[in-house]
Amino acid sequence: MDTTEFRRRGKEMVDLIADYLENIEQRTVYPDVEPGYLRSLIPEEAPEEPDTYEDVVKDIERVIMPGVTHWHSPYFYAYFPTANSFPAMLADMLSGAIGCIGFSWAASPACTELETVMMDWLGKMLKLPEDFIAGTHGQGGGVIQGTASEATLVALLAARCRAVRMILASDPQRPETGITSKLVAYSSDQAHCSVERAGMIAGVRMKKIPTEQSDKYAVQGETLRRMIQEDKAAGLIPFYFCATLGTTPSCAFDHITELGPICNAEKIWMHIDAAYAGSSFICPEFRPLLNGIEFADSFNFNAHKWLLVNFDCSTMWVKKRSDLIGAFEMDPLYLKHDHQESGRYFCTDNSLFRSLKMWFVFRIYGLKGLQDYIRKGSNEVNETLLKRINNGRKIHLVPCLLSGQFVLRFALCARTTESRHIREAWQLITQLAEEVMQELPH
Repeated sequence: MDTTEFRRRGKEMVDLIADYLENIEQRTVYPDVEPGYLRSLIPEEAPEEPDTYEDVVKDIERVIMPGVTHWHSPYFYAYFPTANSFPAMLADMLSGAIGCIGFSWAASPACTELETVMMDWLGKMLKLPEDFIAGTHGQGGGVIQGTASEATLVALLAARCRAVRMILASDPQRPETGITSKLVAYSSDQAHCSVERAGMIAGVRMKKIPTEQSDKYAVQGETLRRMIQEDKAAGLIPFYFCATLGTTPSCAFDHITELGPICNAEKIWMHIDAAYAGSSFICPEFRPLLNGIEFADSFNFNAHKWLLVNFDCSTMWVKKRSDLIGAFEMDPLYLKHDHQESGRYFCTDNSLFRSLKMWFVFRIYGLKGLQDYIRKGSNEVNETLLKRINNGRKIHLVPCLLSGQFVLRFALCARTTESRHIREAWQLITQLAEEVMQELPH
């Protein structure tokens, strides 16, 4: 395929993608196939001679689409949201074309620096404490991981390294194996299974903190404090706690304003996993859910879940870059360069130009556009909906203003109101809301 054909095929592929997304609602959201369905549809071996591009494209519908679960279908309600936007797709195309591997500043200065700056942009959208912003003189900063599972593991390994170094600093003769065998980490019993898996990979004990339905499945400060004291009395060394904001089973929010001071007092690394819910914190009305972040050593959420940045883009911040760099730094001669000690940039191995997706999305949507997407609406939409409801005179509502947001209040007022009346009202509100949304420009 030469440049001329690539131009033509590229335009055709953009049309194919646009048609797919535009008509995705017509496809069955979950495939009706059995395991192994695909093998019988393609040859046992790669072709000896080249296939035509036309044949490859035809096989997308014949071979691939029958087995696709359509995550971006409006009928897909499983697992979690996965972000998707045209600006991010275009950035992915450019990233693939540039094809740089940003494992150090010298490997691709733009790749490394844009990632640092985009993480600062996003950190400021979230109103993270200054400790997490790299800037030009900060000690903290952000780095893009592939998934929240990776971020949890990276934080755990950095915490393990820090704990061992702290103990050896006061007791240099103590064998390192005698330290690591005593380390104990904690997470909620509602936490993602990747947290437990991180403990297995790191070779440390991971204890689950029990939660109760009466506490909305959130980890309580007193429970963590009690477990820490019991483990210290047993000769163990508590060193890491993974708090979760928006757990997978119940969307529970651990009480980090209680938990953070405990971790700080005990010199325990507190990592906050907000993989699912973190994107919402760019909206002022949801930002209080992140209160307590100032006590954390690291924080992560998946921009590729709810922030219109295609997979993979899991954003992670640390207060001290040196904690991460110190845990993973390797310094072979072939990676040395003249700006080795600049100190502001750090990358994960084989980091692709993922920050391009953030750059495109942040600039083309702007903070306001991203906030509107998170809210799935705007003040104007809610005002229109309220007028439509009240003009119908079937039910009557009044609004209020919360943190600058136009909100419809639904109060149960009459003694004679029954469940059927509420169901009828909700059905009407839903119907009118759908009409209003369909009238919006796409």
